Amino acid sequence: MTESSIKHGPGGTVFAGTDAVTLFKALALATGIRLLSRGIRPRPGWTMTKALAAATVYTGQKYKRTEHERAQADLRTWIETMKSALPTEVTT
Repeated sequence: MTESSIKHGPGGTVFAGTDAVTLFKALALATGIRLLSRGIRPRPGWTMTKALAAATVYTGQKYKRTEHERAQADLRTWIETMKSALPTEVTT
């Protein structure tokens, strides 16, 4: 198993390792679902159905197209759990 961590520094934030990168992907997905729910398409071809199918990978729950609020809540729970499990380093 590789060591994953989140490193904050003056130049930015680094998500190092497999688990940290997976966390970043989930954060981006949550943002994408929020945009789609407001009628903004984050990229061509990206639909609410596809975004909710991607959320299923993290949460293990299946979502209908209208259940974006539940998916966002489940993703937030998963993200917060993952953040608490990963070590965080602050460099100066």
